[in-house]
Amino acid sequence: MVEVIIPAGRRSCICNYGGTVRPVPGVQSLMLLLFSAVVVLTFSNLAWSEGSGGGAIFKAKCVLCHGADGTGDTPLGKQLQAANLHSKDVQKKTDAELHKAVHDGGANMPPFGEQLSDEEITQVIKYVRTLGKQAKK
Repeated sequence: MVEVIIPAGRRSCICNYGGTVRPVPGVQSLMLLLFSAVVVLTFSNLAWSEGSGGGAIFKAKCVLCHGADGTGDTPLGKQLQAANLHSKDVQKKTDAELHKAVHDGGANMPPFGEQLSDEEITQVIKYVRTLGKQAKK
């Protein structure tokens, strides 16, 4: 006897060549579990890529000068000589040095200490660290 699984809408069935058709137990539950896992992994990956908020803050506060990719290749970024956040010079700085630069500003960079909390600055720094890892790939 040869059995074939036939998808039938919300239920799958096994049909053998003897003419007997019977539902496959647990297929619907398995498909729902698989779909749920895909959705959860997709959204958790999206949240991770945003750096737990750091990416969103970066997009809101830093993109004008540093660009969406962090290279500083924007009209204003070129004019102000914004740092390439992928560069070794930026990535070798300690978190404390980067925090001070974001909080207090420096050279042509405005201070963000009045606009961002210390936690938000920390999230942006974590996001900037991911840009450095992207450069190494």
